[in-house]
Amino acid sequence: MILNRVSKIKVENEYVGQRLDNFLIRHLKGAPKSLIYRIIRKGEVRINRGRVEAKYRLQLQDEIRIPPVKLDEQPLIPKPKHGQILEDRILFEDDDLLIINKPAGWAVHGGSGVSLGIIETFRETRKPHFLELVHRLDKGTSGCLILAKNRLSLVYLQSQLKNGLMNKYYLALLNAKGLKQTKVNAPLRKSLLKTGERWVVVDPNGKPAETHFKLEAVLKGVILVQAKPITGRTHQIRVHAAFMNSPIVGDERYGERGANRAAFQMGVKGLCLHAKRLEFDRPNGQGSLTIEAPHELPLQLYN
Repeated sequence: MILNRVSKIKVENEYVGQRLDNFLIRHLKGAPKSLIYRIIRKGEVRINRGRVEAKYRLQLQDEIRIPPVKLDEQPLIPKPKHGQILEDRILFEDDDLLIINKPAGWAVHGGSGVSLGIIETFRETRKPHFLELVHRLDKGTSGCLILAKNRLSLVYLQSQLKNGLMNKYYLALLNAKGLKQTKVNAPLRKSLLKTGERWVVVDPNGKPAETHFKLEAVLKGVILVQAKPITGRTHQIRVHAAFMNSPIVGDERYGERGANRAAFQMGVKGLCLHAKRLEFDRPNGQGSLTIEAPHELPLQLYN
């Protein structure tokens, strides 16, 4: 299908505060993520007649100009079994939140070669009035993932994330014999590739980033650590682990090719990073909440 004319949309309350790229990903169903980032970068998408970046957050009554685009002919429908897999991994749910133990290998949203992600699957199978990701996890990362069921909860929880009030704890297998540092303070700079993928490097001119590591176990050739990101930069734990010369097992982007090949031959199937626990205040003054997700890291391969 081709949208052969320019369309203009007025932002309503439901979308206030949402990033422009996330809005377009949902609005232009079937459009590749690379196309969405390209039309934003070229200025073909405009807000109130002006150019903006993908990270721009929508304001009430903003006018979004969307150029003609080509979309897939058929809407993408998730398989019923995929919806059931996610339902079976729910850790917590109330009127405001839905928290799941995200499976490794599942993208949180479509794009970059992924037709459907977790958010699209839930939207298709549940048909909710409102459902948005509070935060993201990399495709290869498993563990606690929060979705908001209304705009107030989304804004409230994202404010906690932005202000460092949500505690996040991860488990990771590192290619190392011991923990070389317990704290890594190394600024990170993010680049966006033409495909829409993110690449992050340690750079003195980057944004401040801090991660705390704690040794949990020494195994054969690797170590198990707990990682607590103090800041919330893209790929932060992965890049900081590599910065210590102790990359995460199975990390194809920031890891060591030889070590990854050896891990694959042993039976490791992907990135060994798990979002273990979240601690935060619930919306509407309902008190604090701690959620833990059982991990599926291949520790038995290193015993």
